[in-house]
Amino acid sequence: MEENNHLELPLTEAVTPEYTDENIRHLDDMEHIRVRSGMYIGRLGDGQQNDDGIYVLLKEVMDNSIDEFKMGAGKKIEVNIEDDLRVSVRDYGRGIPQGKLIEAVSKLNTGGKYDSKAFKKSVGLNGVGIKAVNALSSHFEVASFRDGKVRRATFEKGKLISDSTEDSSEENGTYIFFEPDDTLFLNYKFQSQFVETLLRNYTYLNIGLTFLYNGQKILSRHGLEDLLKDNMTSEGLYDIVHLKGEDIEIAFTHTNQYGEEYYSFVNGQHTTQGGTHQSALKEHIARTIKEFYNKNQEFSDIRNGIVAAIAIDVEEPMFESQTKTKLGSNNMWPAIPQENKPAGPTINKYVGDFVKTEVDNFLHKNPIVAETMLQKIQESEKERKAIAGVTKLARERAKKANLHNRKLRDCRFHLNDAKGKEQETQSCIFITEGDSASGSITKSRDVNTQAVFSLRGKPLNSYGLTKKVVYENEEFNLLQAALNIEDGMEGLRYNKVIVATDADVDGMHIRLLMITFFLQFFPDLIKKGHVYILQTPLFRVRNRKKGVYETIYCYTDEERLEAIEKLSPNPEITRFKGLGEISPDEFKNFIGKDMRLEQVSLKKNDLVKELLEFYMGKNTMERQNFIIDNLVVEEDITKE
Repeated sequence: MEENNHLELPLTEAVTPEYTDENIRHLDDMEHIRVRSGMYIGRLGDGQQNDDGIYVLLKEVMDNSIDEFKMGAGKKIEVNIEDDLRVSVRDYGRGIPQGKLIEAVSKLNTGGKYDSKAFKKSVGLNGVGIKAVNALSSHFEVASFRDGKVRRATFEKGKLISDSTEDSSEENGTYIFFEPDDTLFLNYKFQSQFVETLLRNYTYLNIGLTFLYNGQKILSRHGLEDLLKDNMTSEGLYDIVHLKGEDIEIAFTHTNQYGEEYYSFVNGQHTTQGGTHQSALKEHIARTIKEFYNKNQEFSDIRNGIVAAIAIDVEEPMFESQTKTKLGSNNMWPAIPQENKPAGPTINKYVGDFVKTEVDNFLHKNPIVAETMLQKIQESEKERKAIAGVTKLARERAKKANLHNRKLRDCRFHLNDAKGKEQETQSCIFITEGDSASGSITKSRDVNTQAVFSLRGKPLNSYGLTKKVVYENEEFNLLQAALNIEDGMEGLRYNKVIVATDADVDGMHIRLLMITFFLQFFPDLIKKGHVYILQTPLFRVRNRKKGVYETIYCYTDEERLEAIEKLSPNPEITRFKGLGEISPDEFKNFIGKDMRLEQVSLKKNDLVKELLEFYMGKNTMERQNFIIDNLVVEEDITKE
């Protein structure tokens, strides 16, 4: 009997709890943020992932300083992070009006961004951000410097502790200090690479702005052109095309990599999940190029290998959540006309008109670029037609398999579902090998947000192969269908794609094969931070005391030695050689809220082509000599 992949909750007899006056509670603004933090910043986390809450807190502070720069006030912002724990941000803008300083940082729906005269095309619109930082910090301090006076206030977990005003000779601007509450953000640390990426993204959109990050100067001189140069891991086939207009800027080139890669921004905010502006760019750049060549080309062939960025400025943008990672509205200006002015065009039309005019003009003026682009499109078209038959059959096979897919144990909530924002951003899929490993994860997982995809043995080494293999190989074809990424990252169903393999040589080999597959055919999946490695404990150290086991799970040899010392005398040591050896009850500890993940990152300096050629190519003897020269013999530490 085939297994149905749809999930149903078991029916249980409900017991109705009492509902009295005592159940009715009122939470003030700060209490509500602390109790329902997910509404305001998404996940909490510990800083090991770039979407963890501490980076949202930093971004909320930064957005206010960026808005000052966009209004022409202050060209320098100082950011300091002490011991990876405590953050201070000093801008040189106008300073928060001192009479409303306390309200501005502690009362929801209070802020200057509701007044379009003081802030136009701002990103911080909802009067929420800085209040969330205040409420979720164990210590928070704000100081406003204005015209020879400074008003300074301190808070603890959102509660006002002190408030003072005195004379000051410092330049106008705002100073914010915050230390995230470690009772909420457990064992957190700011990772410098995530902070630096955040700041660099701001500079690409704000030429003339300089950050001093722990003394390091960060700035951009060429905007989106710098963004593409800093992030591309394959050489462009032609010089980056960089076009600017009023409230819009785009940059693009083609490479020889598979797929499409986009970066999008609204009012200086990096919309990592895209939205209406990114969709408009994809549609209209393909349409414009097709009309320029006047050939019957497929949009997918035109866009294959494209790397592009778009930034627009919008009055009163509507995002899909407080974290502002996806633009929801299609209005370029307020939907309700103001001051008897008619509403402006939609974002789709605004982007379309700009792309149609500017890209078409550029291609007419630059025939060498136009010829290079045409050659790339024709190569993509030739490859697509060569595998057309295989592709059609594979799609049909994957569609049928997805109805009753024994390889996929799906979850209820998916990325971009309109069901529940907090759950969908937590959605993930574990890619694992073998019945025992997938069985342990399946029995331990949260069926709302965690899916499991089972590999059958080691996947194929896809290095040097064409995309035809994605459709010919059943494993790759079904995985592509499960992720829903055949037509690009916008259809991705899971926020995190987690490779979960045994902590041995075979497990490491499977990791490399999966990463090679993603690098070959879906590099943007890695570049956008969606691919992770699951870290499971190598050892269980336990000691029985008074009939109860005290247990410590260890992920490294150092942790094992510390656990042995703590649980002496004569603790029992178990070495987990495979995921299947970990019982489902234990596995819940390793894929729950404290799940340890190592993000797979990809940067320009990673020399991807050379790495893949060395580790996954046909130079067997060279690799063999490397292994012999670097061999380390592992001791059987369980006998200690």
